[in-house]
Amino acid sequence: MSHNLFNTRTSFNLASGATGTLYSLPALEAAGIGKISRLPVSIRIVLEAVLRNYDDKKIAESHIRELANWQPNAPRTEEIPFVVARIVLQDFTGVPLLADLAAMRDAAAAQGCDPKIIEPLVPVNLVVDHSVQIDSYNNPDALKINMEMEFERNTERYKFMKWGMQAFDTFKVVPPGIGIVHQVNLEYLARGVIQKDGVTYPDTLVGTDSHTTMINGIGVVGWGVGGIEAEAGMLGQPVYFLTPDVVGVNLTSTLREGVTATDLVLTVTELLRSQKVVGKFVEFFGTGTKSLTLPDRATIANMAPEYGATMGFFPVDDVTVNFMRNTGRTEAELDAFESYFKAQGLFGIPEAGQIDYSNVVELDLSTISPSLAGPKRPQDRIALSSMADTFNTLFSKPTAQNGFNQPAEKLSQRFATGHDDIAIGNGDVLIAAITSCTNTSNPSVLLAAGLLAKKAVEKGLSVKKHIKTTLAPGSRVVTAYLTNAGLLPYLEQLGFSVAAYGCTTCIGNSGPLEPHIEETIVKNDLIAAAVLSGNRNFEARIHANIKANFLASPPLVVAYAIAGKMNIDLDSEALGTDKDGQPVFLKDIWPTNDEIQAVSHFAADPAVYRALYSDLTRDLPLWNAITAPTGELYQWDDSTYIARPPFFDAAVPVASDITGARALAIFGDSVTTDHISPAGSFRPSTPAGKYLQEHGVSVRDFNSYGSRRGNHEVMMRGTFANVRVKNLMLPANSDGSRIEGGYTLYEGHQTAIYDAAMSYINEGTATVIFAGEEYGTGSSRDWAAKGTQLLGVKAVIAKSYERIHRSNLVGMGVLPLQFKGDASVASLALTGDECFDISGIAGVLQPQQDVTLTITRKDGTTLQVPLLLRIDTPIEVDYYRAGGILPFVLKELVSR
Repeated sequence: MSHNLFNTRTSFNLASGATGTLYSLPALEAAGIGKISRLPVSIRIVLEAVLRNYDDKKIAESHIRELANWQPNAPRTEEIPFVVARIVLQDFTGVPLLADLAAMRDAAAAQGCDPKIIEPLVPVNLVVDHSVQIDSYNNPDALKINMEMEFERNTERYKFMKWGMQAFDTFKVVPPGIGIVHQVNLEYLARGVIQKDGVTYPDTLVGTDSHTTMINGIGVVGWGVGGIEAEAGMLGQPVYFLTPDVVGVNLTSTLREGVTATDLVLTVTELLRSQKVVGKFVEFFGTGTKSLTLPDRATIANMAPEYGATMGFFPVDDVTVNFMRNTGRTEAELDAFESYFKAQGLFGIPEAGQIDYSNVVELDLSTISPSLAGPKRPQDRIALSSMADTFNTLFSKPTAQNGFNQPAEKLSQRFATGHDDIAIGNGDVLIAAITSCTNTSNPSVLLAAGLLAKKAVEKGLSVKKHIKTTLAPGSRVVTAYLTNAGLLPYLEQLGFSVAAYGCTTCIGNSGPLEPHIEETIVKNDLIAAAVLSGNRNFEARIHANIKANFLASPPLVVAYAIAGKMNIDLDSEALGTDKDGQPVFLKDIWPTNDEIQAVSHFAADPAVYRALYSDLTRDLPLWNAITAPTGELYQWDDSTYIARPPFFDAAVPVASDITGARALAIFGDSVTTDHISPAGSFRPSTPAGKYLQEHGVSVRDFNSYGSRRGNHEVMMRGTFANVRVKNLMLPANSDGSRIEGGYTLYEGHQTAIYDAAMSYINEGTATVIFAGEEYGTGSSRDWAAKGTQLLGVKAVIAKSYERIHRSNLVGMGVLPLQFKGDASVASLALTGDECFDISGIAGVLQPQQDVTLTITRKDGTTLQVPLLLRIDTPIEVDYYRAGGILPFVLKELVSR
């Protein structure tokens, strides 16, 4: 950062009278390099990083010129080498990443190098937030009990993290019990600008959670990547990506009375999904954007993965600065932040016409109405007024139409559980959870939930005891402001006592239901419901036995918990009766904007933020009691949680054509990373369950796939093992439905996918996966790619890919290939008993070239099909040829 290319290294003035040094975008424009002031703000921030990190090696002058001359609708063939300022991890993805780093140190030492050459070159923060499960709820000790059980299950992993803290200079851990990674990032880790080596520059990052985008709400450029890509970034590789389109979203007007940020974000998700923004930057502007609070902006930014964008970006303005002040940043930091962005011409929400976007989408905020989304996808918005009719219609619709394929007459039936006179039926709410980063970052909806609970309790309303009610705030600040506002006791009276600080229900850590409840669901094939203030509701994600999952604002979560069922019209049907036996409707207890505003100051007290973040280990005796090994190299043992990964053991493969491959599985559309690599619990009869039992682990100590991500033996056995995944190679059931679970056909017999994969590997037979649209949507789960590679899969052939998963496949040396035109599994009539050759891989490999799939059917006939190679950039060609990113980076480091 000492060059002065284009005479752009210059000083700027702070309000305090001090000066700083920056790489000036206005100076770059003055040098005639491009019309930079017309570029989208997000592109300009990336451009600053490219300019500042110019070294004429990884970043050339041509990269700066190309990006400075970004055109709204040009062909996207150029890659951007983006050097980020820092990296954030959550523990599910952070632990395997740390295991990879430890294994890289072993490999470096084995080659005679100093193991310390493997060291993160940018600050890395791992926030432990995915390991807590809701075992205890609706009692004052729920938080304590759940944390004790979390530590009992995860001590081996936490010891490993503590080793990492002492082994790597730039690796820090935020312990369990503090909050979720995104809210900790928003409230504490993000500093606005960073000052290093005398230069001030914007905070930028990538994170190993797809919802890293929440930080876009405060003008920070950042998004989710797989752990594989983040690891390369930590070790000095730029994050490479194709120059993006930037879609401008012009928000106008303001939200109506009674409409929440959740209603807004579900509408935005539905709208932008229809606009096909996958892989694009989305940037919000206009008068409506200016009117939004910072938490509302963060809520929209958080959902970028759900609408498919790389980012949902909001420029910095006075609202941003005030948020940073209210959350405890120092006046010196605020001065540097505001002065820097003004000096760069980056301050303020743009007006219509000021920026050249690839295209512009319009949204009038006054048209938004109360909404939910579900029952299986976050983009399937349902107006609150239509909720009852929608559920009842979907109940009998075919699964292909997002329905549940149930006989209509079953809808009204109820079934005794044999316990406390409890009977349950279809549509009943069995989990009601205020959870996840979408809403626990937003005081307006949390305070609204508290106010609604207060009014409900005062009228004598209650929640049935068999409904699992949980409150899992995004940080301890939430508990502080709900307590200070006098609202937490009312939530507790309705069952919403604080059960955890972490990602819980939204990622499948909802914990078990009561046994008699689960038995009744399974025995009668009930379509039971969960309502949660989360961002994802994919099949089998929330709970294996709850098939209807609806996203809703926190106050609506409380309302539906009181109502007890989803198929109720809350506009016209009563939630319950008051103390006098009179009906109480939703409108009777819904808080007004004025009531919310009257308590909002409790969430904007800088002293609370400073106190709670000043010492992250205070009041955490369980964490402080853990002792950890020391040293530069990790001493691997027989832990079933942490094992040395095998990714550096094999010789570098030669990139060659694939011959004689067999299909391991054939999937339909919208197969998520949850389907590919589930995070939740698993049964004793699964390959993973059998492995753990063979290694002396009792069933009660299985924990979850997510917590076992430091052990490749468990994770490869869990690949494609989701209980709801459907392999189209298997014959249909008599009713036309598909067999669910991680099974395939091997030599004509149904077997576990893992067992079939091992048989193919032993035979030396390559395997491929076929899929439909949007393969790999969902969480940025690197094990979805790592597990695929360890099962011997050489290529995935799909109609389209989610951005992060495609990149992860390349990063693990697995070919992502894409059908062209109308070609698909269905049009090619693939059944899985064919043989496959893929040619065009050997020799010179070009990004996005055509390759040929040759299908040889059982009768000997052949068909040749052109495919698009989804290795998108030149650096990805290098990664693939090296056998993946990790071997590539290791070779580069040891050869220095």
